[in-house]
Amino acid sequence: MEIGWLAVATMFGAAPLLLQLIWHWNELYYLFFSYSWKAKGDGEAKLPPGWMGVPFFGDMLSFLWFFKIVSRPNDFIRAKKERYGEGVGLYKSHLFGEPSIIACSPAVNKFILQSADLFPIRWPDPTLLGKSTLATSHGDQHRRLRNFVTFQNICKMFVSLEAGPLQDKLDEYFTGLVAGFRAQPFNFPGTAYRHALQCRKKLTDEFRRELVKRKQLGHERSGLMDDDLMDRMMKMKDEQGMKMGDDEVVDNITNLILGGYEATSLSIVWAVYHLAKSPDVLRRLRNENKDMSEMKGEDFLTVEDVSKLKYTAKVIEETIRLANVSVMVFRRAAKDVNYQGYKIPKDWKVLIWLRTLHMDPLYFDNPLSFNPDRWNVGIGESQWQGDISSQPKTSRWSSHHV
Repeated sequence: MEIGWLAVATMFGAAPLLLQLIWHWNELYYLFFSYSWKAKGDGEAKLPPGWMGVPFFGDMLSFLWFFKIVSRPNDFIRAKKERYGEGVGLYKSHLFGEPSIIACSPAVNKFILQSADLFPIRWPDPTLLGKSTLATSHGDQHRRLRNFVTFQNICKMFVSLEAGPLQDKLDEYFTGLVAGFRAQPFNFPGTAYRHALQCRKKLTDEFRRELVKRKQLGHERSGLMDDDLMDRMMKMKDEQGMKMGDDEVVDNITNLILGGYEATSLSIVWAVYHLAKSPDVLRRLRNENKDMSEMKGEDFLTVEDVSKLKYTAKVIEETIRLANVSVMVFRRAAKDVNYQGYKIPKDWKVLIWLRTLHMDPLYFDNPLSFNPDRWNVGIGESQWQGDISSQPKTSRWSSHHV
């Protein structure tokens, strides 16, 4: 009997120690087993402050709490600042299945974004995007693909896809794929990540079938219709006369469509929301677009015409500031980097946090208010960071619907 009580007492006595071990396991693991040996000989450099979460989940539970459950995404970084101080704007964490460094000050964000050799682009899992896209490649491969997929080419290209069952299926697949980018990368049945991988494969299969069909038709397809995105990519050549491979064509079509799939629709929704609450802004926006329409008459608006809609541009900038689809930008440290006494370890994920800067009163007066006139400094002169993929499409929408 005494042995039984002793076992119970030992269990309860060890429980707090066990909980502490679980609570700090990730930090202890990376500090002592995979990091401390690298820090030798590096002077006073140390990991930034922060918490790396619990085993298996890391800091994703806290991330999901603020983003999904209580719907206060700004408090995720605010909580870290309150606990660890502002510092240089760096915090260690463990997000999306990997050890991470969060960067959330203008100075450190600028340093990382301007140091492409030290911090190449790296998405949480390039499998979802494809390994041959502009977003996941770098170096010589990125330069080669960039020459293929230029802004001018994209503006001229359209995907020949009519409304119907296939379009509905693709919409469903893209919805599943987008959800995977926000999920913990657990490749188990029933998880959002597994579903995203399946959607990615289905998208690839659909586009590959279309590519093979067009290759088989060959000259029979020529002259039947104007070239679309896939046709032009299949024909383009680089400086050495080499065409894009099938995987490159399929991956980049998927990536380009994905870039505007959610960003554009959400930007338009938030623009409508803020304009409905700001009648004076809506009136000025309508007047500017009405004047442009009267000046053009029956002619279509051109890209140059849209660029002259200065107030429209301010409305779009302010909409994206308040409702930026891209909460963060992903990078990876190519080697150990010492930034103001803090080490960013090699191969760690670096998350450049944009949302916090957009909502910080240090940089924007009354940041929660919708005020397009705050951009009177000149569109393009300020070095703000955000998702610009939706800007041209949102401009065209405002020209037709306000």
